[in-house]
Order: sequence, then structure tokens, then C-alpha cells
Amino acid sequence: MTRPVGRGGSSAAPRSVDVARLAGVSQKTVSRVFNDEQYVSADVRRRVLEAADELGYRLNNAARALASGRTRSIGVVTLGTALYGPASLLMGIERAARDTGYALRVVNTLEGDPGGIAGAVESLLEQGVDGIVISEPIDESKVSIHVEVPVLVLGAPPDFAGPRVVTAGVGSDLLARAATEHLLGLGHATVHHLAGPQRWYAARDRLDGWRAALKAHGRDEPSVVQGDWSAASGYAAGCELASDGDVTAVFAANDDMAIGLIRALTEAGRRVPDDVSVVGFDDIPVAAYVTPPLTTVRQPFDAVAQEGLKLLVHAIEKPHQDPLLASDPPVELVVRSSTAPPPPRTTPGHG
Repeated sequence: MTRPVGRGGSSAAPRSVDVARLAGVSQKTVSRVFNDEQYVSADVRRRVLEAADELGYRLNNAARALASGRTRSIGVVTLGTALYGPASLLMGIERAARDTGYALRVVNTLEGDPGGIAGAVESLLEQGVDGIVISEPIDESKVSIHVEVPVLVLGAPPDFAGPRVVTAGVGSDLLARAATEHLLGLGHATVHHLAGPQRWYAARDRLDGWRAALKAHGRDEPSVVQGDWSAASGYAAGCELASDGDVTAVFAANDDMAIGLIRALTEAGRRVPDDVSVVGFDDIPVAAYVTPPLTTVRQPFDAVAQEGLKLLVHAIEKPHQDPLLASDPPVELVVRSSTAPPPPRTTPGHG
């Protein structure tokens, strides 16, 4: 056996993948050996331990896991962004974790890095976490990852193969449907949609919920205008929609775009809500203080995080029991002053 050498001839820090390569086994088998799991033959176990010894593979967390069975830590994979939704969900996870007795280890991914999720998961597994939370909102590419520890999926990231995968927080379509139905209930003939970037799972869910509401009520589906979550993109969409006199209601996929949209409509002489009603999504702190105060759907970040961590801890601590099932997230529509019944239609010749 030969020890791996890093760049410049220096010894590279050994990882579980190096142990697997040297022992002639899979990385999954190495994980099983260090987690003292069953279904590993004595010969394979010996080869893995000898390879680890030769490479100097010594993770303190792995040693603690062998002694106690757990490291009492949970890894979190999340997009490194200041956007309100992902940042608020991460804060909710951190708050919920305080009640579980588990420490959190967070690894941020970068938008545009198709290998980011796999690399983040591998990094957390190297640290010996007992479970992993995937809070990755962007569809970078098709990635298939096999993970031996329990995994909580918040949303709809890439495929995960593993013995215990639980899901929570999938419900943006239900919230979007509620927002759209609020506008239809006020009497609007149809509702236009200002969508988020379609590489985001949440943007696609909100688009699906809007479409489902229109279809359920037998309404026409207008062309979709797409933004990038920013107020600037909402303003650009507003400039486009303001010229269409048939537009009386718009559901925006987040509050920032809704605020930019309202600014453009107002500048174009389309009053909100007298001429056009607008509903946002998220209920960001400033939503209640813009002009007019914004009707929006409040995302239940804390509720989703608390329920999700409850499911994950159950999977970690009771591996032989059936997984708990997640409930649909609560729907909370916050009605303010940006929505109203549509303006009366004028009859030709009687305007």
C-alpha cells in the first residue's frame, strides 16, 4: 500500500475515499466500518482498518461515533445567499436545533456549481454527522448521491439514495394557489403571474400552484412574466404589464418583485389596488410598510424547520421504527391594502 501524495510532494490529508481506494472497497463500506454497522465481513473490516491506519485516517468525530454511537451533530447543506427565503429557513433550522440537543454544522453551496451539493454532503460525512438537512433551492443539475445517515429534504433537491430519507416543507404550490384564489375570489376574471427564476424549485412550485388555481376555476391562463427575485426585475415586469389594460390582478412569486411591480404600475398611472391588485409571497418585514401595504402569503419557516428536525431526529434515534410523516405546511394569507375587487368594466359608448 502507498500513501497518497498531494501537490508539490506533500502528504494529502487522508479522506474516507482514500481509505476506500486503498482497501479496494466502496466509500459506503468504509462508512459502515467506522459506524460499526452490520453486514461487513471480518476480512473487509480488517482491510479497511489497516488502510485507515496506514493512511493516518483519524477523525476525532469518527472515534467519538465509535464510542458513543453518535456525534450529536447534524449537517446542513444550504445555498450561500442573503435572499429572504433561504436565509430565513436556515435561521429557522438553527432555532429548531436548539431544542433537539444536536449541534449544527452548516456547509454553503454556491449558485452555478453543479458539484456543490455532492461536495457539501461528502464534507459533512467526513465530519461524522448523524444526519443531514438538504435545504438547497436550486436545480443545478441531475445529481445522485448515496448517503448512509438519515437525510431530511426541505424542498425538492436532487435524487438521494439511502435507507432513511424524509421530506418536509414541500408546499409552495399550496401557498401560491391560496394567493391566486384570493384574487379570483375578489372577482378578477383571471390572474397574471410574475414568476421567479425557473432553476429554483420554489419558483416552479409557485408557478404550478398558480396554474392549478386557474384551471380549477376554469379561468384563462395569461402568459407568464419571469423575474429574478429582485425588486428591479419586478419593476421591469410592471412596465411591461402596465400597458395591458386587461391586467387587473397579479400574483408575484416573492415580495421584492411585488414591490418593484407596484412602483412601475403606479408610475404608469395604474393605481394599486383600484386598477390592479397585487399579491406577493413571503411576508418580508417591510411588506406591511410599503405603499400600499402588501397583501402576501406568509411562509411558515419556523414551523417547517421544527417539524423537519423532529422527523430527522426520529430517524436518527429510532432507525428501526417507521419514519414519521410530514403534514402540509400551514397556509396563512396576510390580507392588506394591495388587493381589491376589479374596477367596473365600461360598456363601449358609455365610458
